[in-house]
Amino acid sequence: MTDTAMTAADRDVLIEAPDDVLVRHVETQNYRASGPGGQHRNKVETGVRLRHAASGVAVTASERRSQHENRHRALQRMREALALHVRCTAADGPDGLPADLAALLASPRWPSLSPKSQGFWRLAARVLDRLAADGARLSDTAAALAVSTGSLARFLGRNDGLWQAACRLRQQAGLPPLHK
Repeated sequence: MTDTAMTAADRDVLIEAPDDVLVRHVETQNYRASGPGGQHRNKVETGVRLRHAASGVAVTASERRSQHENRHRALQRMREALALHVRCTAADGPDGLPADLAALLASPRWPSLSPKSQGFWRLAARVLDRLAADGARLSDTAAALAVSTGSLARFLGRNDGLWQAACRLRQQAGLPPLHK
């Protein structure tokens, strides 16, 4: 997905939103999941499919026998999918980052942030936005964000989906994929 009507700030809000707020912005569909789990799994609609209509991003979760647990997992996946697949143009500052993310980026520990860390997916989305704006050239993005190319590569390597999203951007720009 690229260049939706959604702004980077709108996407940031959804990524950081509590479950009860995010669920109001997505279409929810429950379904009967197949697979292991016995009779209960085949009789009850425990699978959860979420679709964000504005961006077209859809995710599912059906690995648990509890619809409640699957909904929670699907919402987490939706946050991640919004960060990885929705590209926006940002105008928050010279580097396209809000002040709190710029401060996080200035921290010496930023390349080692975990996908479970506060702000990780917002920062990942903004870094991918910048990478897309720079024609997927890692060195240009690193220079724009005032970090080293190695630090940027380590950050992208913190999550396989993030790494793959960066490689997709490079492929679209006609550049070779990144190597770990």
